[in-house]
Amino acid sequence: MKKKITCVSCPSGCELTVTLEGGKLKSVSGNTCKKGIEYAKSEMEDPRRMLTTTVKVANGTQPLLPVRTRSPIPKALLKKCMDTINGLVLEAPVELGDTVLPDVLQTGVDIIAARPVQHI
Repeated sequence: MKKKITCVSCPSGCELTVTLEGGKLKSVSGNTCKKGIEYAKSEMEDPRRMLTTTVKVANGTQPLLPVRTRSPIPKALLKKCMDTINGLVLEAPVELGDTVLPDVLQTGVDIIAARPVQHI
């Protein structure tokens, strides 16, 4: 099976043609650097994404706190992760980089604060 994807590993944005066999990467063409091959393998066999969203804050100068994953998580877990995060209400103050949810869904990845929110 052949599939076309756009590589986002560098600013070139190469259009890759990926050939899969049995769910595994067989070949990649269209890349202008080695990063294209690595990107195609990752995207086809274990796609991961950063997750950014907001969490409610009680007693803070802002009602919402922007948060993100510390590193990418499996794409298949994004909705389940959002469902987990949607139930959170944090108590101010929160500092930039604070872990607000450790090891989300046993991925080994923390949800962290993307800005500070002071107590009112």
